[in-house]
Amino acid sequence: NDLWDRSIDRQVQRTRQRPLASGALGVPAAVVTLLVLLALSLAVALTLPHRTLCLSLAALSLAPILLYPGAKRVFPYPQLVLACTWGFAVLIPWAAVRGTLADSPVLWLAWLATVLWSFGFDTVYAMADQADDRRIGIHSSARSLGTQVAPVVGCCYGLTMACLGLAAALAGVLQPWWWLTWLAAAWGMGREVVLLWRRRDPPARFYGLRFAAQVQLGGLLLLGLVVGRAGLT
Repeated sequence: NDLWDRSIDRQVQRTRQRPLASGALGVPAAVVTLLVLLALSLAVALTLPHRTLCLSLAALSLAPILLYPGAKRVFPYPQLVLACTWGFAVLIPWAAVRGTLADSPVLWLAWLATVLWSFGFDTVYAMADQADDRRIGIHSSARSLGTQVAPVVGCCYGLTMACLGLAAALAGVLQPWWWLTWLAAAWGMGREVVLLWRRRDPPARFYGLRFAAQVQLGGLLLLGLVVGRAGLT
């Protein structure tokens, strides 16, 4: 993404200091780094159980990974492509553990939650770049949704929490700690939508903070799962 977008990143306030955009990292070094990371990723995939299924999913994930930078140039909602890319972070681990993608609706609820959440928070992130994107001619879901960003993001966050809650219930997660963190995260996401709705023409930093808040809420959910699985109530 940074390789393809380096000429664009130089023209965007938020991204102009990225290593490739600023010239701190050269293209040859970036290509070598990419190849090393791909090799390491393949090495990890080869160690997974149910290797054929996991490698097939990893290969499929390359399509949205490669399409995303180009999608910004032609597709009004490139964040949807990115969200589908993140969805493989659910599919591959499940395949490694269970050896199938067809044994439980819990998987697809978790996948849908991941896609919806990713689309929502990356749309918020893209709002910081709207002026630059408009000037350069780059698409984003933030630009395409316009004044409907807040309600759409709110729906994404609400459905995310609903999917996670239903997935946990179907999986038999009964620990009170998990449900307390789920409620806290749901409240936090609702609060974020209210903040997004109320602010009019905030500085770009505001959207960065809203994006960072989702990292914290995701960490809270992860903590709830880990502690719940450990049997601590």
